Amino acid sequence: MKNDQIAAVFEQLSDLLEIQEANPFRVRAYRSAGRTISSTAESFAALVEEGADLTQFSGIGKDLAKQIIEVVTTGQHSQLTELRQQIPAGVVDMLRIRGVGPKKVAVFYNKLHLKSLDELKAAAQAGELSALKGFGKKTEQSILDNIDLAAEAGKRISIADARTAAEAIVQDLQQMKSVTKTAVAGSCRRRQETCGDLDILATSDDASAAMDRLAAHPLVDSVLQRGDTKQRVRLKSGVEMDLRVVADTSYGAAMQYFTGSKEHNVVVRQRARDMGLKVNEYGVFRDDEQIAGATEEDVYAALNLPWIPPELRENRREFEMAAADTIPRLVELEDIKGDLHMHTTASDGAASILEMAEAAKARGLKYIAITDHSKRVSMANGLDAGRLRAHWDDIRTARKQIDGIELLCGIECDILEDASMDLADDVLAEADWVVAVLHYGLQQPRAQIMKRLITAIQHPHVNIIGHPTGRLVGKREGADVNMTEILQAAADYGVMMEINAHFKRLDLDDVNAAAAKDLGIPIVISTDAHSIDGFDVLQYGVDQGRRAGLTKDDVANTKTWTQFRKLLKR
Repeated sequence: MKNDQIAAVFEQLSDLLEIQEANPFRVRAYRSAGRTISSTAESFAALVEEGADLTQFSGIGKDLAKQIIEVVTTGQHSQLTELRQQIPAGVVDMLRIRGVGPKKVAVFYNKLHLKSLDELKAAAQAGELSALKGFGKKTEQSILDNIDLAAEAGKRISIADARTAAEAIVQDLQQMKSVTKTAVAGSCRRRQETCGDLDILATSDDASAAMDRLAAHPLVDSVLQRGDTKQRVRLKSGVEMDLRVVADTSYGAAMQYFTGSKEHNVVVRQRARDMGLKVNEYGVFRDDEQIAGATEEDVYAALNLPWIPPELRENRREFEMAAADTIPRLVELEDIKGDLHMHTTASDGAASILEMAEAAKARGLKYIAITDHSKRVSMANGLDAGRLRAHWDDIRTARKQIDGIELLCGIECDILEDASMDLADDVLAEADWVVAVLHYGLQQPRAQIMKRLITAIQHPHVNIIGHPTGRLVGKREGADVNMTEILQAAADYGVMMEINAHFKRLDLDDVNAAAAKDLGIPIVISTDAHSIDGFDVLQYGVDQGRRAGLTKDDVANTKTWTQFRKLLKR
């Protein structure tokens, strides 16, 4: 388990205890433990394996240390399991509403006895929330504005959670001698931003044993259905998963069929019919004769198509590219040479400049930009001109202390609500790298949002627009923008666009990243890391780029340092 996964257990534990109005000191202790774990450079899983004394870390006593060991070794926390049984799932769902934390949920649950999003919505519509002490019409309306998005998000899980669960179960099944092949399929394999359920395929001469193994997995809560070759389970996270055990001769056909998308498969089946063939999860057939099915490559070849990467299977342009023999070699994680968006302890990061640089170097990166927040983000200890210049001096000092990686003096500079930049032009002129972003005022009318973004694009010292819409996947809609106009301005003024790799952002989305590619806009895939573990999200940004059809040549930070430095000047 990674530190952020362990920390998430204690963060949820503190949330649920706060909803129960438990002792605030206990709540604070668990929340503090979560922060300590997430902000520590060392791997707690490795420390547990080594038998290290966890009480060496601030705020972690003997009892908390035992609980951390339980989480790492079993993947569970017994008290959290109990709390999940005591507090209705619908109450926990309320935490997904923008601006609603455990204190507000505690009031809804304990004072109004609301147990679901539907009940909360009805209470808000009836004006019951604004009648509560400490609440008002504005809060009530904000809940009504955001509750539907929270409800929709509850039906799906992030690609990070999906991959973690699905890949853990695949790795477990691979330990079985009776299982010859197993892999993730479905929307998770296509690397969609969120997944509604999970699909696992396997080939085995003992389907029953594979199902028994899945049923006994620590991530599995209950078995919902079981047949001869298919089993549906519910994971403890609430998401459902299907395991299908297929014959070796049908494995490729099943992978193609269950990977989808539905829209892609409709075209595949029609193409087969046009050729006098039939394609399904068992294979490609001419009359009753199976002519392909063991591998995906054979399935596509039987239809006179090249193998199409799963990320492209959305019936957008993949069939046109296949017809023209231009299916691209999509960008890969190993292609990325630099990371150009990250934070240190100078603002709201958990690691120093050198710690971030060392961690980036250990991952094979050749250059990074340190981009702490500008002063507008006061809650993140944003930097004014004086502090920023001193910080840049520290970065220049760090350059002399590390070899093999280049460090850029950068800034994540807010585009203010009045369309001005958060720092003066003379300050931005001194930066090596300026990421312009929207953090506040995302609900402004489109005309003002557009003015802010276009003004930033036209600014002579802005290199890139970071997380352009400001959305949070499943949590907050992005600002109302005309992305076609934004991308055209970026192309006209030579400004790059970011795919923010954090799975909670993934902004640009895949459709707009593909549009940016069409305009020749260099795209940068960056992590927005706030700790050394933060670099781990880079894969999600690469996956988003692959869904957009990006190649190595479309992504600016796949270039060598010598090549990339030429792009720094507008």
